[in-house]
Amino acid sequence: MLYALILAGGRGTRLYPLSRSNKPKQFLKLINNKSFLRNTIDRIKPIVSKDNIYIVTNEDYFHKVKTELPELDEKNIFAEPSNKETATCIGLSAVKLLKKDKDAVMMVFPSDHYINGEKAFIDTIQQAVEIAEKRRGIVTIGIEPTRPETGYGYIQMGSRVNTGMTTYRVERFTEKPNLEVAKDFMLKGTYLWNSGIFVMRADVLLREIEKYLPKLYKNLMEIYQHIGMEDEAEVIKEQYAIIDGISIDFGIMQKTRKGYVIKCEFEWDDIGTFESVARFLSHFRGNNVTGKTFLEESENCTIFSGDKLIIGFGIKDLVIVESDDVILVMDRNKDQEIKHLVNKLKDDAETNKYV
Repeated sequence: MLYALILAGGRGTRLYPLSRSNKPKQFLKLINNKSFLRNTIDRIKPIVSKDNIYIVTNEDYFHKVKTELPELDEKNIFAEPSNKETATCIGLSAVKLLKKDKDAVMMVFPSDHYINGEKAFIDTIQQAVEIAEKRRGIVTIGIEPTRPETGYGYIQMGSRVNTGMTTYRVERFTEKPNLEVAKDFMLKGTYLWNSGIFVMRADVLLREIEKYLPKLYKNLMEIYQHIGMEDEAEVIKEQYAIIDGISIDFGIMQKTRKGYVIKCEFEWDDIGTFESVARFLSHFRGNNVTGKTFLEESENCTIFSGDKLIIGFGIKDLVIVESDDVILVMDRNKDQEIKHLVNKLKDDAETNKYV
């Protein structure tokens, strides 16, 4: 049977201070009047029944998810005791679904994407499901690059696969290259951005975890033995305490020989940074703005104002964010580094309350 898994446990630190530990970005309403999580749910409803939609999140956000998605049974919310990266949370979900259904096919969606083109999206996912079932592959969706992006992973397209859509074997998987490498990938024309959307059978994923991440596999199998028992939550907590977290990109996709990529035809964006959010804001004299702003002799700035009027005079290449009790002023080129700043704030006794 087909299941959707939505990854909603991250803290969205690159969108700080809009995204905070008590309200991370999956619950924010930045593009339309719906949260990213709600938009993701609405997008996949034509593909999978409500009862087969699952959310994996940090236990701190369990009740926030329940409030945001009251139509879901709380049994459809998988709560992690800590963040141990995507290979772990997807692996945990795989063993839970496999306990329920030995033929479970998982569609894995991040909760912070913008997608436009519903029919093309549905057609692409349905093609991915077919490959996952018939070829026992791990399928990802690739996006044709429009710029040398250093914040995304890249997929090198291998041999063409004879299917109804533009599908390739994955030749190589490269996680977040530097700028020069990203420029080279664009020039070659054989690389796609990794969207972070995956489709695979749960048992196929677990066999790849057993092969490439044997320690994690052992942890997951211990959890599998206790699913549905009174001590399930306790065993999950015990195993998470000894798991060394790793992303599915590094842990599996860079190694597997079962990878396929479908080149998508729908419009896609990963709303993970201020640079990406800026693409959806109002344009004012060469700047991207939202809220109360007044800019004079200013260019290439991104401004998020709350209750206060933000005035920019003679400024350039800045991100300015007013959010509750924090104002951030940042060089626009530091977009990918803000998570390190947040870690420093968290470690400081005077500033950690603002995180």
